[in-house]
Amino acid sequence: MARLLLFSLLILQLTGCASWFTSDYRDPEVQLVKVEMVKARLLQQEFVLHVRVDNPNDSRLFIRNLHYSVHLNDLLLAEGESSLWRSVGGHARRTFKIPVRTNLWQQIKPLAKLLRNADQPLRYRLDGELNSGLIFTRELHLSRSGEIIPGDLLPE
Repeated sequence: MARLLLFSLLILQLTGCASWFTSDYRDPEVQLVKVEMVKARLLQQEFVLHVRVDNPNDSRLFIRNLHYSVHLNDLLLAEGESSLWRSVGGHARRTFKIPVRTNLWQQIKPLAKLLRNADQPLRYRLDGELNSGLIFTRELHLSRSGEIIPGDLLPE
């Protein structure tokens, strides 16, 4: 009798878990806010990507990791994976700093061509996959793009 009661309680608990998958879950908004130069050496450059996550849901969003690649026009600037293990409250926004190390030495000629005309806009693209959840994972595939004008970033 005790086993039957325990089994019944377990089944009732699992029906509550099923509501997690049928809820009104909406994907978070992910934006590349800023790229900050930390160090620029000949063979290694260090940047910090400032990535903002907006959570439109009522419940807290737990973020495990982010796989990313950053392109300038069609030139791959950086790619990698960052283990975040952070959370964003319900209906809240949070910005994460992701350190990036890259070697642009092999792309120096194409990069110099892109930056030659400081008034011409350049296309950037952030592609990635955001993994969220504690027990059950959700994957959000993202692709964000825009334009920057290199001359606007240079100090006068």
